[in-house]
Amino acid sequence: MRWWGCYRMGPIWKALLVFVVIAFAGQLLGVIFNKSWMQPERPHSLYSLPSENSQGESLGSCQPNIHIMFLKTHKTASSTVLNLLYRFGEERGLKFALPMGYQFGYPLPFIAQRVKGYRGPHVAEFDIMGNHMRFNKPEVEKVMPADTFYFSILRDPVALAESSYAYYKNVAPAFRRVKGLGEFADNPYKYYDPRLRNNHYAHNLMWFDFGLDHTSNFSLALIKRGVAAVRRNFKLILISEYFDQSMVLLRHALCWPLDAVVSFSLNARQQMPSGRSRWVGKAAAPAPLALTDKQRLKLREWNSLDWHLYQAFNLTFWQEVERFGRSRMESEVALLRTKREVLTRICLRDGGRPIEASRIRDKTIRPFQSGLVKILGYELQSGLDSATWEACLRMIRPEIQYKDLLDLRQFPRAQQPPAAGGLPVKRESSILRTEDHGGKMLMEKDWDGTILFRNQTLEQVDSKVRLR
Repeated sequence: MRWWGCYRMGPIWKALLVFVVIAFAGQLLGVIFNKSWMQPERPHSLYSLPSENSQGESLGSCQPNIHIMFLKTHKTASSTVLNLLYRFGEERGLKFALPMGYQFGYPLPFIAQRVKGYRGPHVAEFDIMGNHMRFNKPEVEKVMPADTFYFSILRDPVALAESSYAYYKNVAPAFRRVKGLGEFADNPYKYYDPRLRNNHYAHNLMWFDFGLDHTSNFSLALIKRGVAAVRRNFKLILISEYFDQSMVLLRHALCWPLDAVVSFSLNARQQMPSGRSRWVGKAAAPAPLALTDKQRLKLREWNSLDWHLYQAFNLTFWQEVERFGRSRMESEVALLRTKREVLTRICLRDGGRPIEASRIRDKTIRPFQSGLVKILGYELQSGLDSATWEACLRMIRPEIQYKDLLDLRQFPRAQQPPAAGGLPVKRESSILRTEDHGGKMLMEKDWDGTILFRNQTLEQVDSKVRLR
């Protein structure tokens, strides 16, 4: 019977022996290959990443600046900057100065009554302001605290013109009259009429956004006054073409951790030069908008106020980098890019490649579409834990949806019923306009019934906002 019992147990012992051999071989291979085959492709959570030295060099004993005004210039990567301001403020429960709709009465000069919840100078304190406006410092000062940090961003006017044409082709009358940007560049005076609404998108757009007179004849004296006004009003001017270096300077100026300025490029646009889908960031132009060198020079001449403004602050920017230290800057930029790459693997599908809005399954994060080209967005990885999912979602949430979410949280009783997906229904502008039979505006009222302008054209309003 003993022999029979051993015979019956034989296969079991053999199986155990095979298991031990396999386990030993697995351990041996793990040592040889440093166990890389057992490692997950990406960390399970944002918060499981190693933190040692992950925030760059120490910022000392400074306290994070929470009173911030960002002048969101058009087509300059400003949507990406606004996203990180939204994230920073939301995570810390800060109060935003938000518009009634999605812009502060643009293109009219900003007035404090455009801010939702504004009840008089400094009656209600706001921490962050960053939606599109035409800058008007005295009115902004009625809304924001005295210690507010003011900053903005500039871009090469030729690249900006390419992006502006692609986005505002059907908005600016000057662009509607031509088949391509090259045709406009060859003779802009033929197509541009400063009296027509929205033509500011076609001429010295950054100068206009800063509240300066963009139709003035060029002179060195005018440039000097304009540059001086911007220097006086803003503590830091970022440069779109050097976005990562700009983020390093910004985070040191604000005393923010490096994580707060890590971002994904928002509002990337698609081009299809040969039937194959491609995407480009804001620094590149769609193939149909290709310009000759001569046309680029003509666009710089046409946007001469913007060009000299850009040159002045590009020089200032690199002076700031020199003061910061080149090697120090290179080190932080490398760390910033490494963090972005890691977060791309954690958060985004398709290797972080932007996709068409129609392919994004979550309709609540599809970007707004406008102009000649498709604005692309992102999809999140599946299987993220809740904390990681929320952190990743903040980084890719489009500007309009993010503004609606913050509005809902800050003014819960003032919202319309939410649409499918939990976001509020997109509201039309709250500005009330009364027109005569000829279509000329007689009166404009804000949300609270305040009469803003009466019997004034855009040019008449512009004349009230001069260099300060």
